[in-house]
Amino acid sequence: MARSGPALKLAAPLKVLAQRLAFTGLLGASVGLMVMAKAEAPIVERARMLVADAVVPVLDAVGKPIDTAARWVDTARHYADVHEENRRLREENLRLLHWQQVARNLEAENRALRDAQRVTTEPGLTFVTARVVADAGGAFVRSVLIAAGARDGIAKGQPALVPDGLVGRVGETGERAARVLLLTDLNSHVPVQIEGTRDRAILDGDNSDQPRLVFLSSGAKPQIGDRIVTSGDGGVFPPGLPVGIVVQTGDQGVRVRPFVEFHRLDAVRIVDYGLAGALPVGAPPPQPRRAR
Repeated sequence: MARSGPALKLAAPLKVLAQRLAFTGLLGASVGLMVMAKAEAPIVERARMLVADAVVPVLDAVGKPIDTAARWVDTARHYADVHEENRRLREENLRLLHWQQVARNLEAENRALRDAQRVTTEPGLTFVTARVVADAGGAFVRSVLIAAGARDGIAKGQPALVPDGLVGRVGETGERAARVLLLTDLNSHVPVQIEGTRDRAILDGDNSDQPRLVFLSSGAKPQIGDRIVTSGDGGVFPPGLPVGIVVQTGDQGVRVRPFVEFHRLDAVRIVDYGLAGALPVGAPPPQPRRAR
């Protein structure tokens, strides 16, 4: 213990001196490095490039595996997306094949039913939509003038329709205009039937808002609320066109309110069913057969 005392006294000043020298040396080295970094001397530039030349291959060698791994990850993700897309397409293809088979079965069934019942398909229809330009409504005439005529394919006798139902039929044609005779006109006689019972009749216009139902089949008992549609008798109109609804029965006769609101007509569709001219406008209506 006596010998260690002088050694400690001698080491303490040396430790302090070493710390001071180390601080001074590090400070000088820092200043030197800063000066060398700012210097443009060829030797300094060469040293920087030597360091860069040594580091770049290392960085390139380290980066290649990383790039390769990244490409593998992208490829794996792409394969996964392609696999999922293929799975979805296979499911969609199966659904389409199912509906294709259903459609083929329905087509075969329809063909068999048509063959069994000898049903003939309706020929293609043509139509012209024309704007109503004048209303000739009054006490004695119920018709409208439309901005389409013979040059547009309009012919006398063709039916005029709107989405609500039958408006009437073409009574007169010009080159660029035509007159449509409404269901309510005195000269309008439309073969119709009660939709529910198929009882035939004639819808007879009398210039009132609710034309009469006349020449009813024997035993027919129309009820208020019955729908009236065209019957197709006489080849005047095709069957099934909506006409109106029964609003009055009894001793005062049967009255029908048309589905069409004639005072709101803006445009009509003139349809060519191939029946135009079958019955001249104003000719006596064909009377339905009466049951014996």
